[in-house]
Amino acid sequence: MTARLVVSVHDVAASTAGASVAWGDDLDRLSVRSTLLVVPGPWRGVGLSGDPHLCGWLRARTASGDEVAQHGWVHEPPDPGPRWRRAVNQAVSRGCGEFWSLEEGAARARLLRGRTVLWGEGLDPEGFTPPGWLASAASVRALRAAGYRYTTDHRGVLDLVRGVRIPAFALSNRPGSAAARMGSRLMRQTARRAVARGGVVRIALHPDDRSSSQLIEATLAVVDECLQAGAQPLTYAQLVAQAAVHASSSGRDAAR
Repeated sequence: MTARLVVSVHDVAASTAGASVAWGDDLDRLSVRSTLLVVPGPWRGVGLSGDPHLCGWLRARTASGDEVAQHGWVHEPPDPGPRWRRAVNQAVSRGCGEFWSLEEGAARARLLRGRTVLWGEGLDPEGFTPPGWLASAASVRALRAAGYRYTTDHRGVLDLVRGVRIPAFALSNRPGSAAARMGSRLMRQTARRAVARGGVVRIALHPDDRSSSQLIEATLAVVDECLQAGAQPLTYAQLVAQAAVHASSSGRDAAR
């Protein structure tokens, strides 16, 4: 199978609009359509509805082929919890594990608040990526009951309709950390292996990544290398739809 490339721009919000637009411009130069993970609530300032320019930009991006997916409600946990949970949350998700410990009712309420904001701005998300890729089992049940098509975690993409996981490890940077350079090399090596075996390469871009021009250049070089090797760029929704069609076709072939 042809390798597939999914590039997602995380933490799209009024407070990160400049970085989000810059990532969009960079990806345009590579002719890559991306999945924009939008924080609809008030994170680091005003909520999405407080920035009409950003909302207009998002509508224009979806019209040109990008996808908008919901990325939590406010990108912060309602209750940090005990010290061990705070430490794990910081190490794994940079302290933004909003849906990690929610019960189903609380998850449902946050999902609805966020989706209502997005709907109000003319944006209709099929998918949901929890901040930090962390979601409780109850949150996943709430997503399925609310009719989302897919969600994601560190290890892959979960088709909520078919109950099938598409394996694909999320690759992202850690700007400002001692392991930043090592992480950049690991991203390239992992991407190369995934492309070689015809797998899925998931590259996650964050606003803080733009603090380093070297990190920006290295990450875009990995994206370009995947494209030059023949990887097909897809949004998350396209990836899930393609996998469903392939599974249906394989099932029909097996039944013959």
